[in-house]
Amino acid sequence: MYPENKEEVQEIVARSHKLRVFGTRHSFNGIADSNETMLSLQNMNRVLELDRDNKRVKVEGGIRYGELGEYLHREGYALHNLASLPHITIAGAIATATHGSGDRNGNLATAVYAIEIVKADGSIAEFTRENGSLNGAVVGLGGLGVVTAITLDILPLFEISQYIYENLPLSQLEHHFDAIFSSAYSVSLFTDWKDSSFNQIWQKRLSEPGKSEVAGNELFGARLAEAKRHPVPEQTAENCSEQLGIPGPWHERLPHFRMDFTPSAGEELQSEYFVAREDAYAALCAINELSEQIAPLLFVSEVRTIAADELWLSPNYKQHSVGVHFTWKPDWEGVKQVLPLIEEKLERFHARPHWAKVHTMPQERVQSLYEKLPEFRQLLLEQDPDGKFRNAYVDTYIMGEQ
Repeated sequence: MYPENKEEVQEIVARSHKLRVFGTRHSFNGIADSNETMLSLQNMNRVLELDRDNKRVKVEGGIRYGELGEYLHREGYALHNLASLPHITIAGAIATATHGSGDRNGNLATAVYAIEIVKADGSIAEFTRENGSLNGAVVGLGGLGVVTAITLDILPLFEISQYIYENLPLSQLEHHFDAIFSSAYSVSLFTDWKDSSFNQIWQKRLSEPGKSEVAGNELFGARLAEAKRHPVPEQTAENCSEQLGIPGPWHERLPHFRMDFTPSAGEELQSEYFVAREDAYAALCAINELSEQIAPLLFVSEVRTIAADELWLSPNYKQHSVGVHFTWKPDWEGVKQVLPLIEEKLERFHARPHWAKVHTMPQERVQSLYEKLPEFRQLLLEQDPDGKFRNAYVDTYIMGEQ
């Protein structure tokens, strides 16, 4: 179903027995699945209010980050960060704690000031920082209701220059992890795990208007690329965001891919695990021990940093984190054999899986990683006592049902 406004959402929700909302279909597990009513907010993609005094913007849940980015840029504002893809919806991204990179940048849900939700009976609930419930509700996995409106913090306009460096030895991270990841506003490392090095460093630097910047030819042994690059070595860089140090608007540089292109390398699977920042080098070395098993199944792997937050179901809850992301070839039989090996290596680091990516961790282990899970479960029961918005995924990993 494709409602056009909040009132239509209320009517659909009130008459439905079971319901789940899907966004841009960028989840790789069963988090958005339903055997009954499916609802899309793609027609609810408007900007509702720009509050210049408080530096906030209110939008409908179906708007995509690329669309909002263009609007905010025209008005002289920005968001603190963006994910790799500007094509994803804001409601879907915050519900799963989707993130970009940057030592001081929280995941995308940390920019949320308030959310408006249609509850199971069709009534409206609002969660804000002021009423003290937002930290529990914002990363809600779609279990509390339909997010029809979101209010986000905004910043003054800024520009980014992007540089790519190639061939960084993994060993450089042992003593230079902080220096590498603090070298720019946002930093990503890419590898195919074919050897003990990173193919590329994507460095997104704040660019000061009117001030020329010269990039060094070397960064901890990695060499400055002389042409545009795609994260997957054999792919053309045509659909990637501008590089080579050319300054540009925040919303056109912080993502890895351009809004006007479909960036996928083809059908794929994705996984991601989060570890505490202080464990990152050891965790990467542990993964590297599985390079022979990982590399044949992989398109590319990305490593990013995410600042700590207070959001109950955020993988970055109370810990500065490092996300290790895997974009797999569409071979589920092979991938589901290697995932338990990765998870075993990462168990001692208490790695948390991304809510919207594939993993094979048992429900008890996932639940043990979130100290606020009992409080979230209670919030879920208060807002939706009959489980209208729950599905098999939520029942398994949140409610603990088989």
